[in-house]
Amino acid sequence: MTDAAETPGGESYLAAISGIVADVEDVERRMAAVQIAQLRTLAAAGRLAEEQGAYPNAKVTLHDMVLRSISAEVAGAMRTTDRTVQRRIGEARVTIEGFPAAVAAWESGRIVRGHVKAIVETGVNLPAELWAEFEAIAIERCEGQTPNRVRGELEILAHRMHPRSFAERHEEAAAGRCVRLIPGRDGMSDLIATLPTVIAEGIHDRLTQQARAIIDTREECATGSDVVATDARTTDQVRADVLADLLLAGTPALDDTRDTTAGPLGAIRARVQVLVPAATLTGADDGPCDLAGRSPIDPATVRTLAGDTGVWERLFHDPTTGVTVATDSYRVPSGMRRFLQARDQRCRFPGCRVAAIRCEVDHTHDHALGGKTELSNLAHLCQRHHSMKQFTAWKVRRLQGGVLEWTSPLGRTYREDAPTPAVAFTPATTHPAPF
Repeated sequence: MTDAAETPGGESYLAAISGIVADVEDVERRMAAVQIAQLRTLAAAGRLAEEQGAYPNAKVTLHDMVLRSISAEVAGAMRTTDRTVQRRIGEARVTIEGFPAAVAAWESGRIVRGHVKAIVETGVNLPAELWAEFEAIAIERCEGQTPNRVRGELEILAHRMHPRSFAERHEEAAAGRCVRLIPGRDGMSDLIATLPTVIAEGIHDRLTQQARAIIDTREECATGSDVVATDARTTDQVRADVLADLLLAGTPALDDTRDTTAGPLGAIRARVQVLVPAATLTGADDGPCDLAGRSPIDPATVRTLAGDTGVWERLFHDPTTGVTVATDSYRVPSGMRRFLQARDQRCRFPGCRVAAIRCEVDHTHDHALGGKTELSNLAHLCQRHHSMKQFTAWKVRRLQGGVLEWTSPLGRTYREDAPTPAVAFTPATTHPAPF
């Protein structure tokens, strides 16, 4: 028999987990210190190369040769290639010299390495004179959020701050759309398509819906029968197979759900959720719009989507926090679920960024225990975290303002705010009329 103290939730178990978490925190602090020290050392190597190559009348190639030589020297100590070291020296200089406040915030524990990487990679596309302003705002937005979740917001912030309009820059970038084939190992290759974000998102969503339809049908057929299912493909494998079928045959060839000539998979259409400021919709503003908290998309694409859609919701944001507090539609209101999709945008478990349109609506206070089906008691959770809430010792309670407070089995609490829309209305600046 197993002692109760050794089972999940028992004192011995909780003590062991507590010790592991404490050790992880200590290791993370020490790793951060080492990583920052390495960045500073590499940046110093880059500055040395610049100083040595800065002689009067020196040719441009002199600096490059010095940098190559130093990179080769450092590469010997790091047991890597000089090209890798030269690239890392450049990245280190941008981080240490261009975004010092982000490094300081990392060093103090306010943010982590992933945040710094997101800040640098999104901010570096701005003119250098705007880096400090962008950096200060970005650090505040990173605190309390995971790097992958906040990255889309930082991208839109950088686009908003850029002196050139997003529409203009997107038009230039879209000219580089392409499909590339990269040979791999063991008879495999990577087919990479560089496309406008909303198109890529739609393609992935449609493939996911079709893959799930095939898997659900496979599981239904296997249930209650003595026949062993021969199709054991994962969702990723089915998604890849459907993509190949669509490109080569124009319709899914391996359609286990087919009951008509075309097959029901062909009727599945992509879904994307876009937040659009009214000013952008009317053409008064050319700033980026938000693809459900994931990444910015260009205004021209949004206006095209708006002209074809039959589903509209108008969002009202709190002028102070930017949090969505109400919604309606141009047509019949689409109801509570669409309001929650607009409010939550993604799974409401800390750090998760699965889009709300692919999540389940959960009663924070269990319906079976008296919880009401109302906006103040509902939130989106992906299947993984919905199950974890039901079957593990993780607990959640709702605070004011749409805030969820999660408590781990160790008693640690994690605050999960309702996401702030990356696009929102801003008050117009009024000037007194001249006398």
